[in-house]
Amino acid sequence: MKEKLILLVEDSEKVQNYNRRMLEDEGFAVETAMTLAAARLFLETGKPDIIILDIGMPDGNGLDFLRELRQTSKIPVLMLTGYGESKDVVIGFKSGCDDYMPKPYTFDELLVRLERLLKNGEEIPKTIVKGSLRLDLLSTQAFVNNTDLVLTGKEFALLFLLVQNEGETMSAENLYETVWKQSLVGGNPTLRKHISEIRSKLESHVSGYTISNVRGGGYCFENASGQPENQ
Repeated sequence: MKEKLILLVEDSEKVQNYNRRMLEDEGFAVETAMTLAAARLFLETGKPDIIILDIGMPDGNGLDFLRELRQTSKIPVLMLTGYGESKDVVIGFKSGCDDYMPKPYTFDELLVRLERLLKNGEEIPKTIVKGSLRLDLLSTQAFVNNTDLVLTGKEFALLFLLVQNEGETMSAENLYETVWKQSLVGGNPTLRKHISEIRSKLESHVSGYTISNVRGGGYCFENASGQPENQ
């Protein structure tokens, strides 16, 4: 089988070196670019199977690069970026990305997403469905049995992160820093209020899912029955 080639466009040397090492350990070939200019130069002759692209680059905006790329290429693009609010996700998909993954992240999740994108060129859906719950990533709306939960922007962003990590505990610090773009200092009444509102909307519409409080200050999106959903 042909070795899959990944173009990693990332200006953080630490992140770039880590991802390159981990991806190569998984059998991928990896080319790196620390600027958009370097990525453009590589694409003049190179043909990667997928591109992992950051937004905040030293010589421009990764979304502008993506729009430019989409004029001539359908290479799958996975956005890997610190911009994790719902509006950022919407802009990313509308700009032409195939998947959008906010930092911080786990390598295992990154690997699963890459493998799915590479499988027969399959794209990540623009919606996420969990039983009767559906998240529309383009409109940033959440529905239960087609009834709009009427989430605020911050509520949708939190639910999106939690759903992406179903069954895993996410710390209050991780959630707050990703959505509010600032460190969580002291207590977290704002985060608790938002989580409580989302939980209430999920449960009042009988979605079958809830957000559990985990000892130590974490939260977990999970099936309310405690049983895995039948796929």
